[in-house]
Amino acid sequence: MAKSKKDDAKNNHKVVATNRRARHNYTILDTYEAGVVLQGTEVKSLREGQASLADAFATVDDGEIWLRNLHIPEYFHGTWTNHAPRRNRKLLLHRKQIDNLVGKVRDGNLTLVPLSLYFSEGKVKVELALARGKQAHDKRQDLARRDADREIIREMGRRAKGMN
Repeated sequence: MAKSKKDDAKNNHKVVATNRRARHNYTILDTYEAGVVLQGTEVKSLREGQASLADAFATVDDGEIWLRNLHIPEYFHGTWTNHAPRRNRKLLLHRKQIDNLVGKVRDGNLTLVPLSLYFSEGKVKVELALARGKQAHDKRQDLARRDADREIIREMGRRAKGMN
């Protein structure tokens, strides 16, 4: 079976940063891939694998999506033209996607959370999620469900090996 271009594109990601807490703190409803408008020294810093999505979030201002609080450290070899580490960065999406997101964010109690930052075919992309915040009891239920699933898989492995 031959691989399609889409399969190659999915495997052609060089992940720079991930937001591991996002899936714990939010219920992910939908994901989008967006381009990021960057300066030259930001791209060079990202190629070195430096970035932090820990406090990052996205907002909608005047029909545009902005990524805020993304930390890209200054490029080590940069000069006085270096970038500000926590500046606001514009996200590139199709107009229909932006309009759809604006409606959903305003109507429901939803937020835009970046899940990962990666290179795709030489361009910096961010995986943006439309998410709803979890309550404390939801987080506990998810942890309990994950532990139960892990125990079931472990027990099935034991039975397959003939230990029980």
